[in-house]
Amino acid sequence: MADKQDMVQYEESPKDIHSLRSGSTHDYTVTHKGIDAEVAEFFAQQTFETQGKVIDEATNRRLRWMIHKRVLSVMVVTYFAQTLDKGTINFASIMGIREDAHLKGQEYAWLTTCVYIAILAWEFPTNRLIQRLPIAKYLAFNIMAWGAVLACTAACTNFTGLVVVRTFLGIFECVCQPAFVFLSTMWYTREEQALIIGCFYSMNGFQQCVGGLIAYGIAHIHGAALKNWQILFTLLGCITFAWGFFVLFWMPDSPMHAKCFSLEDRLLMAERVRKNETGIQNKTFKVLLALRFSIEAMVMLIWFSLQKYQAMEALKDWTVWAMTLVSFTNALPTGGLGAFSNIILNAFGFTQLQTYLLAIAQGVIIMLFLFSAAYLSKRYNQKLLWAFIYTLPNIAGTIVFICVPTSSHTKVGLLMAFYCMQGFGAVAVLNLAIMTGNVGGRTKQVIASSLVFVAWAVGNAIGPQVFQDNDAPRYIKAFVAHIIVYGIQLGAIVFLRIRLMRLNALKRRAQAATSNEPSSKDLDEDLSHQHAFDDLTDQENPDFRYVY
Repeated sequence: MADKQDMVQYEESPKDIHSLRSGSTHDYTVTHKGIDAEVAEFFAQQTFETQGKVIDEATNRRLRWMIHKRVLSVMVVTYFAQTLDKGTINFASIMGIREDAHLKGQEYAWLTTCVYIAILAWEFPTNRLIQRLPIAKYLAFNIMAWGAVLACTAACTNFTGLVVVRTFLGIFECVCQPAFVFLSTMWYTREEQALIIGCFYSMNGFQQCVGGLIAYGIAHIHGAALKNWQILFTLLGCITFAWGFFVLFWMPDSPMHAKCFSLEDRLLMAERVRKNETGIQNKTFKVLLALRFSIEAMVMLIWFSLQKYQAMEALKDWTVWAMTLVSFTNALPTGGLGAFSNIILNAFGFTQLQTYLLAIAQGVIIMLFLFSAAYLSKRYNQKLLWAFIYTLPNIAGTIVFICVPTSSHTKVGLLMAFYCMQGFGAVAVLNLAIMTGNVGGRTKQVIASSLVFVAWAVGNAIGPQVFQDNDAPRYIKAFVAHIIVYGIQLGAIVFLRIRLMRLNALKRRAQAATSNEPSSKDLDEDLSHQHAFDDLTDQENPDFRYVY
């Protein structure tokens, strides 16, 4: 066995391959290809009393609440802080920041676009760092860093300064979504993941409520040394920094390192996620060369990854590309509306204070979309069907925006149409749940999540640029573009569902052939989950079943 510091993966041998089994014997002293050394060593600590122990519903519920306390609470509050901090520019847009910083033309739009360009450039490196570093510590560092950057925004007096701080904000904030996806697969079962992702993603709506209230209160401050928008950025930045310091000590990195729980509970927590078939951890990135993390290195790293099977499989998998396309088409309208929603509502004839209060209702509607989608997908075990349905209100609201002129008689109707267009969050949650549940193998997960989040960043970066200054205040051309991308999104969802159904049929047919049973029989209930902690891709693992 290699030295403990260097031991991140057991080597495989064609003539001597064993598995980290979960059957009745629970032989955790042997390994299969790609099993992380820490995972193998962790299960080797299992005692005779815990081997083969059945996790009853009461124990499962107790473990789940323990995980909620330490992990979900951090994900929810952190995502709330991230969305609020990133969206603060929207509230500041009608507080005077555009005038004080002398912004003109598309410069305001670029303050949102530059955030997502930074996310795009740093998305792959941060995914790799998430895989390689203690995830809780890395998350805490980034939270504190973006809190400090946000507070520094108050000192900016021109477009250049704002672009610099917003770019750094994007670099540090981009850790959230990929980190939370990894944490979801590490701590929660596939049945729980849609609701878990919905919980933290619903903060997109809650931040609108809280942000609207904070902005409404700050807007009443007059005669202070700082401008209202400067107070907003300083206050939120300091609060975020303090939260990051708390996360540093509160959140465990993994079940293996969660010293806040007993060893038996940690083993049971790992057993809970065995049937995910997606593994817990593997710190070895399966590519030919280790490269530095720069934009040029990222391109080379992806090119070299073609020479290793997991990364190559991810790049050749139509399932991954369909999820990536849904991520892009859902993010493009979101990016534009996130930056321009208050400007649009203000143009309808609502005052500044009324616009802040209307943001509260907008936040409530976003949360209703998110939680209802997460609940219904779990209740009926249908994710892509609901993703298709939740795209339709966006289309309906966009058509109203295009066809109905602005007047004092139509502003309430246009407001209702605007609220209908908040279903994007529900689709995003369901798409993330599809990704976490349908990609096996840690390296393949890194590639897949990088592509999905890069597409999300590209969509959000392009979104504000669709809103051209010469098309204000109704931005009809932007909403025509939204209709087109929604149509593409519906097509991608239909394709993805048909493909996953077909892949499951092929898996069952192959299993029936090896077990001499009829291929028409649904064998999901008979899966042994013997490869659950082996670092196998979804295509390699015979026990893997796709969810849709």
